[in-house]
Amino acid sequence: MNLKNSYYILITLLYVQQTNPVFSQQDEHPVWKATKSQPATLGIDQGFKSFALDNLKIKVLNNSQTLSALQPLDGDAAFDYTPVEMLAKRDRNNFFHIGDINISLKRQGETHWSHYSSAKDRKKVIELTPSKTILAAADISSTLGDIPVKVKRSWENAGGDLILKFQLTNPTDQAIEIGALGIPLPFNNNMDQKNLNQAHAQNVFFDPYIGKDAGYLQVNHLHGNGPSLLVIPYSNAGFEAYNPLLDDPTPRSITFEGFHEWMIHSKALAETAWKGVEQWNTATSTPLKPNESKTFALKFVLAPSIKEIENTLLKNNRPVAIGAPGYVVPLDNPVKLFIKHNKAIKNLSIYPEGALSVIKQKDTPQKWHQYEIKGQQWGRARLTITYEDGAKQTIHYKVIKSEKDVVNDLGNFLTTTQWYENDKDLFGRSPAVISYDYEDKKLVTQEQRVWYAGLSDEAGAASWLAAIMKQVLLPNRTEIAKLKRFVNETLYGRIQHKEGDQKYGVVKSLFYYEPDVMPAGTYEAAINWKTWSAWPKKEADNIGRSYNYPHVAAAHWVMYRLARDYHDLVQEERWNVYLDRAFQTSMAMIEKAPYYAQFGQMEGSIFLLILHDLRREGLTAEANQLEAVMRKRAEHWKGLDYPFGSEMPWDSTGQEEVYLWSRYFGFDDKTRVTLHAILAYMPTVPHWGYNGSARRYWDFVYGGKLSRIERQLHHYGSALNAIPVLTEYRDHPDDFYLLRVGHAGMMGALANVTADGFGPAAFHSYPSTLANDGISGDYGTGFYGYAVNSGTYIIEHPEFGWLAFSGNLKENKDNIEVAIKTASKGRIFLAKENLWLTTDAGEIETLTYNQKDKSVILKFSQSALVPNVLLNINPTSGYEIEGSQKKDKFNRYELSPSTSTLILRKTK
Repeated sequence: MNLKNSYYILITLLYVQQTNPVFSQQDEHPVWKATKSQPATLGIDQGFKSFALDNLKIKVLNNSQTLSALQPLDGDAAFDYTPVEMLAKRDRNNFFHIGDINISLKRQGETHWSHYSSAKDRKKVIELTPSKTILAAADISSTLGDIPVKVKRSWENAGGDLILKFQLTNPTDQAIEIGALGIPLPFNNNMDQKNLNQAHAQNVFFDPYIGKDAGYLQVNHLHGNGPSLLVIPYSNAGFEAYNPLLDDPTPRSITFEGFHEWMIHSKALAETAWKGVEQWNTATSTPLKPNESKTFALKFVLAPSIKEIENTLLKNNRPVAIGAPGYVVPLDNPVKLFIKHNKAIKNLSIYPEGALSVIKQKDTPQKWHQYEIKGQQWGRARLTITYEDGAKQTIHYKVIKSEKDVVNDLGNFLTTTQWYENDKDLFGRSPAVISYDYEDKKLVTQEQRVWYAGLSDEAGAASWLAAIMKQVLLPNRTEIAKLKRFVNETLYGRIQHKEGDQKYGVVKSLFYYEPDVMPAGTYEAAINWKTWSAWPKKEADNIGRSYNYPHVAAAHWVMYRLARDYHDLVQEERWNVYLDRAFQTSMAMIEKAPYYAQFGQMEGSIFLLILHDLRREGLTAEANQLEAVMRKRAEHWKGLDYPFGSEMPWDSTGQEEVYLWSRYFGFDDKTRVTLHAILAYMPTVPHWGYNGSARRYWDFVYGGKLSRIERQLHHYGSALNAIPVLTEYRDHPDDFYLLRVGHAGMMGALANVTADGFGPAAFHSYPSTLANDGISGDYGTGFYGYAVNSGTYIIEHPEFGWLAFSGNLKENKDNIEVAIKTASKGRIFLAKENLWLTTDAGEIETLTYNQKDKSVILKFSQSALVPNVLLNINPTSGYEIEGSQKKDKFNRYELSPSTSTLILRKTK
């Protein structure tokens, strides 16, 4: 690990040690100390000019003509899209501001790219005379050093909207190639020294659609309410790449992800810093002939809300693409794509050739072009749409195996390649599913971040958690035989205490660094053990971190389900023993790890599942006890404006549990606050990596191999946050936006799984990498989300007609026939009838809905593992099984394993 990465870990630890999510040491950061001795070059003291447009107001500094303020015209006067509170600290060289530009070029005959930045060595720009539509303009060439082109910048008013325009002119007698052209967009995502209320009031998150001429950047308030700022192409500014501004000295940490720039051209970087990395889009450049000028411009507009982003794009004559269900395409299940634009489509092309097939279908009555997209080849794929005016739009797909095959491959990889058996292991970790380094093809038995190898915490527990959660979906007798040994020998009694006053406590790591008490040669000499993360045994044995408990509770719960609902899979203990362990682990979290238990937990939904099963099994006293302690937690959250704290200052982990318990106890205000916050950091865009990808940017430090602060694509937050989003959708089945976001997040758990079944921590978004992380990390926490939440959703959309998400739908006269395509084939939501079907055991192969009589026919597959098909029907749907069938008071039916077909009738 290099010095920079070690620094990030140190800074993160300092944050974790704060009981109040405010980092008081940030002002003492070496960067800020160093900048105090540097001269101020931005020219704040020279004043600014203010301008008001239809929806935005701006301040342009006189000296640099960069923005010092960008605010909604009507809104909180204290809110600013720019990091205004840091302006006086960021007024030196190398700090980027909106209005800056980065250029890489070479003259004809040159072989190397020369790089220029308006932020590197600032000089006062030469003001140009404004006009009726030009608010401010300047020749900024002087601040770009010895650049051989002239650069003029203007801030303009185009019909009430803000335009940022650059004109590049070649005054020489030689042709010049512009190989990289980047426009920095440093919005206010820096949460240094802010508590949650301040951060939600003042800060924003931004996510890109890297879609060339159809691309855009959306900038959302943290609380998810109010308008969303959109940055869109205006002239020659296709969104080709999204580049982190790593040269900006603003110190990155878990309260600051960093700034990015909008790349119009990226060939120079693709040939140098990004060499050998396949980019989202083909890297391009632009030629400037002698005395030729070219103009590049971005437009800033406000959408009324996050859900109105696409309508706002259409109003601004931008192409809009909607994928149903999205952009992760299983090989056995084509998806739909709907395109709308005011220009005709001229051509479609696929890269790599043959990776996708595109079949044109009948346009919708509302003039959406409709296509069926079928995956033909596993891996990344790009669809390029060329419009009649020459504009290009790229849509980014990930083709995967069928959901069932991905999950089976994952289960096999975890219980074979990642299986660790060593009777001589000094730390008691055998037998187990252990962390794995996919790049080096080896088990991770030692790491300076000891929890990676210690079978607890997220990066240590996630692999065995994924292996166990897989059995809920597709139980496999061979895999379960190994996992029973792990649960009975390693988990219960080592990771979790089972005796004494620490009974049911969960340790932070079985692996630790204690060289004085371990035999010589125990620890690899090549590893740097002189870090805070090399915990000694005392710290590794600590049972006070609540986030370790849901993993263990989930494992006991799965064992309960396997023992209870399947034939001869688990006989070592009766099902009630495992359910009791799940209950006791849930209670132990409150009793033995009370501090962090005040926050929502990742996988915290497991506690609600355990509660429901306690009630269904008639364990009323235990259920009441569990409900009472959970209510105290929920009432604490009810008293907070933004109840999403954790051991981190801001987090996207606790929303899952906060939402579910708030909904359970009827705290509707908190469910709304939670949902809106999720939608602020979980976008839907035509790009598999960002679509439904819940924001996370520090867990490569805690659970990755390539350790850095970076927007992670489909980290575990995607599938976990999909739980509340899809739950909310089932309560509001007309909200198509929720379905799109929730299903995309759910599929995020499968998107990064390799062809042979390895589940990585996440996908790296930096264009210098654009690949899976090399280690298993905390992947399994997200797979938990898929295991308990994946489902098939069948809807009749007012514009797009009948659609199935994770289902293959066919219309046959009055019948809607859907083949179920999730791994478990165990959850189906028929939105039109508010019918939510789930099986605790048994697979539903197909659902047929008759639109005339509203009957539903279910066809089941047969399995020797299932003694009785256990089918749950939500009573609010009004459906019951035709004929006499045994059901309990919770509306669960026990059906004969020979049941092949059922008819459901709507009785009310």
